[in-house]
Amino acid sequence: MGLVERIKNLCNERKITFAEVERKVGISNGQIRRWDTSSPKIENVEKVANYFDVSTDYLLGRTDKRRYYDLTEKDELSIQRELKKAIKGEDVDNAFAAFDGRILDELNEEDRELLIASWENTLRLTKRMAKQKFTPNKYRD
Repeated sequence: MGLVERIKNLCNERKITFAEVERKVGISNGQIRRWDTSSPKIENVEKVANYFDVSTDYLLGRTDKRRYYDLTEKDELSIQRELKKAIKGEDVDNAFAAFDGRILDELNEEDRELLIASWENTLRLTKRMAKQKFTPNKYRD
């Protein structure tokens, strides 16, 4: 997928046009469409990437991760492992360390599912925040 196609998809997600993006970021009218046949200035690509809160690497098709702190497949597997440990009540090095796994047995099915979903979201959020905070600048997009 090329640069213009990625921008088009991002525009469709926000229900806006190329012209609106060009006005908001301060590039000339029709500029984005011309990127199909000519090379854009890196400053303009950066402006568009910043507008959509994605990395320039994502726009250029070098990666499918929109931001450097997005979770990878490896991160997702790690989250699932930690969640399984928490559900079993095993001693883990996170916020669930003091949790007694027997409490899940006392909950009705709906409450149990809600609690597990909440834990999973908490793990995702904390992992993403840690990536934002602790990723060295040289590895950020």
